[in-house]
Amino acid sequence: MPQQSATINSKRKGSQFERQMAAILRAEIWPECYTSRFMGSAWDDYNGIDLTGTPGFHIQCKAMERTPPYHNILKAMPQGKKTNIVIHKRNNSGCIVALELDDFIKLVKNNYETKIHLDKASIR
Repeated sequence: MPQQSATINSKRKGSQFERQMAAILRAEIWPECYTSRFMGSAWDDYNGIDLTGTPGFHIQCKAMERTPPYHNILKAMPQGKKTNIVIHKRNNSGCIVALELDDFIKLVKNNYETKIHLDKASIR
């Protein structure tokens, strides 16, 4: 019986973390960011996408003490033009973001190119 209680608690913990991340991302970046369960998106939820309304990104949230298998999670998510991201939280340790190296390089290059473009525009 205790194992069932632990499963319920871990499911509740995961759902709470998804809602927390959606609220943070909604306030900071994407005003339309919600959990896929809240939005009733069975396709997203089935494909391991926990947050919707994040243009250009598929995001899965993990609240667990052990390190999740990031490579497997990222590969199981839909592959295409969107960047797959895993947000992982441990108790009392904050959050980290995991993504493929190629996706990280694209994000940094895009940010760098945008900054150069903006810097050149401000000189004129």
